[in-house]
Amino acid sequence: MQDVLKALAEPRRQEILKLLSRSELAAGEVARHFAVSRPAISQHLQVLKAAGLVTERRAGTRRLYHLRPEGLAELRGFIEQFWEDALGRLADAAEAEERRLRGDRGR
Repeated sequence: MQDVLKALAEPRRQEILKLLSRSELAAGEVARHFAVSRPAISQHLQVLKAAGLVTERRAGTRRLYHLRPEGLAELRGFIEQFWEDALGRLADAAEAEERRLRGDRGR
C-alpha cells in the first residue's frame, strides 16, 4: 500500500490515472495533456506501473497503458473501514436527532 500512496501523492499521476480510466493510451498521448516532456510522463507511468496501478501492453512498436483498478483494492479496503465507521456514527446521530425531535413535538 505504501507504493500506491507514494504514487498517488503526485497530483500529475492522479490526473494520468483519470485519463487512463477513460481509455488505453500511449505515453505520447498521455503527454499531450500535460505541459511536461514525454520522458517525464514516461517516468510517471513507470512509477504507476511499479505501484501496480497501471499495466502496459505492446501493440506493434507502441506501448499502451491502461488503468489497473485492482491496484487500488488494498487502499480502498483501508479507507472503507473508516468510511463505514463514520457512516455508522452519522446514522446513529441522525436517529438520535429524529428521536429527540419526535420527543419535542410530543410535549
